[in-house]
Amino acid sequence: MAPVTDLTIHVKSKIYPAVADRPAQQVLQDINLAIEPRSFVVLTGPSGGGKTTLLNIVAGLDRDFEGEVRFSRPDVKVGYIFQTPRLLPWRTVEENIRLALPEGDGALARIPEMLSSVGLQAFASQFPERLSLGMQRRAALARGFITEPDILLMDEPFVSLDDPTAQGLRELLMALWRRRPTTVLFVTHDRSEAVMLGTRILRLSSGNATIVQDETVRLSTDERTDRLKVAAEQKRIFEET
Repeated sequence: MAPVTDLTIHVKSKIYPAVADRPAQQVLQDINLAIEPRSFVVLTGPSGGGKTTLLNIVAGLDRDFEGEVRFSRPDVKVGYIFQTPRLLPWRTVEENIRLALPEGDGALARIPEMLSSVGLQAFASQFPERLSLGMQRRAALARGFITEPDILLMDEPFVSLDDPTAQGLRELLMALWRRRPTTVLFVTHDRSEAVMLGTRILRLSSGNATIVQDETVRLSTDERTDRLKVAAEQKRIFEET
């Protein structure tokens, strides 16, 4: 019997066309993936290796590729948390989260609870410019999870933060994901972050990117907050290859 999957990705080729004096560039080649339901899959690899392009293909934002993306059912809900929080500056925190939901959606009543879970209940009526970058990213997490997506795409959501802030957001993400498990595709260059968060790590090569490593992370929930255990697992995954 074939394994149950939320998502099947087959990208035979993705090429960016030539622009001016820049030649055409192939960024993805022979990507074949089956993503299990409620798994936390981390994509890592060198800059320019096609990780964000792959997320955009899954999201349907980039359809100019050779291959196909298949979901487990036609009405699958896909969420996307980008590198930048992308909060509308003229809307309050609560209004930014409300915009992710259609009128009449039962999830609207859960917005106060969601704001509380990310520590922003006292900032619901604030505009994004009054928040730190870390707080803006908490709001982006709340907006991503309030829609209860079947698949959540995350493109380096904690990049450019200081280590304590980033670590706090990683722990918050783990708590949100355990409370409401969903299938996650998460892009990062941070190998420690990859090991702390992921149940599975996929490493892409540079240039004509394809998958060169596919590893299961062997850490329990409690071990993921132990820096020594994370470091040891990071060494096993990335230094033994």
